[in-house]
Amino acid sequence: MDYSADIGAREHTTEDTADQRGAPRYISLIRAAKLACGKGEFVCVIRDVSTTGISLRTFHTPPADPAMAIVLQNGESYAIHEVRRGASEASYRFAEPVEVDGLIRETSIYPKRQIRLDLVVPCRIRANGASLDAVTINLSQQGARVECDAPLAIDQTVELSASGLFETQAKVRWRRERHYGLVFENTLSLGDFARLAARVQCPALLD
Repeated sequence: MDYSADIGAREHTTEDTADQRGAPRYISLIRAAKLACGKGEFVCVIRDVSTTGISLRTFHTPPADPAMAIVLQNGESYAIHEVRRGASEASYRFAEPVEVDGLIRETSIYPKRQIRLDLVVPCRIRANGASLDAVTINLSQQGARVECDAPLAIDQTVELSASGLFETQAKVRWRRERHYGLVFENTLSLGDFARLAARVQCPALLD
């Protein structure tokens, strides 16, 4: 299942913990988001939310850190503190009560876009028979921003690879000096993207 888009929300009043009772709970809110902490940035899926807390699903063991935040697709960020955890899910309390309607609708002056993770990964670009040194600046399911000293042409097809992590065909969509925007030929599933991020930043989460 592709969790990159919201497939609906239904109000419910069941809470995970006693001190959260009384706050309306929205379930079936299946939406991709970013879990940010000292260990890095990780893909997650928002499962339900109330004014006081949020429940998330991950594709690996949830990262643990004293300071954490949930980052929505429109870039808005909410500080959270862990309440409980399981093998691939966890519940958190918001540092401050949130407006549920606004969070669900992700109302913002900034447009929603696919989750991007700031993953700096040394990689190789093969283009016109040459193998070029490069580094990713960020990654999404559909593409990457990379830095490369060698010139690449707009709409040029290249092969992007990082040892033991990924290998994919991509096309150059934009360039700004040494930075290039690449669009992958094959979109990563959300699960594969999440596990890639964990493998790069904290491999122990996959054990």
